[in-house]
Amino acid sequence: MNRPFKAFLFFASAIAFLCAGANAQSGRVVPTPTPEETVKVVTEEIKLNVLAFDEDGNFVTDVKESDLVITEDNVLHQPSSVRRMTANVLIVMDTGGELRSVKSLDQTRKAAAGIVSALRSEDSVAILQYSDKAEIVGEWTRNKADAYAAINRTSFGRRSAFAKAIELARDFLTKSSRDNKHLVLISDGTDSFVDLGTKQRAMRSLLATDVTVHVLSYTKMEANDIEPRTKAFSNTTPPKALPDEVVAGLPNGVRQTAQAPKIGPTINLDRKLIQTMRARKADLEVSEEQLSELAANTNGEVVIPLDKEEMLEKTGLIARMIDSSYVVTYTPKIPVAETGTERNILVTSKRPGLVVEARRKLIVGNPRR
Repeated sequence: MNRPFKAFLFFASAIAFLCAGANAQSGRVVPTPTPEETVKVVTEEIKLNVLAFDEDGNFVTDVKESDLVITEDNVLHQPSSVRRMTANVLIVMDTGGELRSVKSLDQTRKAAAGIVSALRSEDSVAILQYSDKAEIVGEWTRNKADAYAAINRTSFGRRSAFAKAIELARDFLTKSSRDNKHLVLISDGTDSFVDLGTKQRAMRSLLATDVTVHVLSYTKMEANDIEPRTKAFSNTTPPKALPDEVVAGLPNGVRQTAQAPKIGPTINLDRKLIQTMRARKADLEVSEEQLSELAANTNGEVVIPLDKEEMLEKTGLIARMIDSSYVVTYTPKIPVAETGTERNILVTSKRPGLVVEARRKLIVGNPRR
């Protein structure tokens, strides 16, 4: 994932706040209201989380309305406000999964702690964990010690309720009046309970919010690790049969046997296991694509490391992307009610030295269908 730093402008789309009102272009005659009647006016505002860098990758601290151009479905707009904001970050920790091999509770805790450590002291953090169920284990706090304590309260589970975690995260973030909201997924994106369509709808629901989604993905590490088990014969050293958390709970003797290093090539005659591993690998590949698309559509950062060390190294990158935030608002020239359910937003810069190319997909209506 190492790559030269370009100038980025990251933002999240917003919910359009609508009031019913008379449409002057509808051709209807609008009656004059009596003193007792309330005149209702259509008002809409799109809110974007914005991060900006210069050509050398340094955060730009003085972005103004006149520096930016917003294009919504090829219609030009000018920002109505640009404000520097601290970040509000919900970290979603994947702590379960019956077929996981690389993903572990300890690794996920380290990654979450790495993000908290790299964020600014004035940022707020909340923690959500999911395995057999999804739950908030740490409410909003600016105290990093409290955030670390919440991370350490997370526990191992056998399965992965990914879609439920996304739904809980969405509800938790949207009920908050805070601006500049970010969701960090430390996950492989697979789900033990629902099909791919249900999972996709849960992720798509985030496109109707003002949340930017960032991803630290286990998908590549997991897929590479189980690749030998998708074949009948392999020269690769056999993988661990049990997750570390399970091995740690075994009695003496049995634990040492389970921890003993495996050597030599393997021959797998278990066709059912081979089919299961192939299905698992395919699920991981689809999940990687879905997670990448979600981050791209919310203009977030996605990291797909090849090993655990790279995952921990990249926590600082995600924190840096989060920690250079503005909140930008604009009023759409075409009312949301007059168009379809999807809008594509592009932000560019007209200021020398501020290179901006940012995209966001906004879903209007009910994206859970």
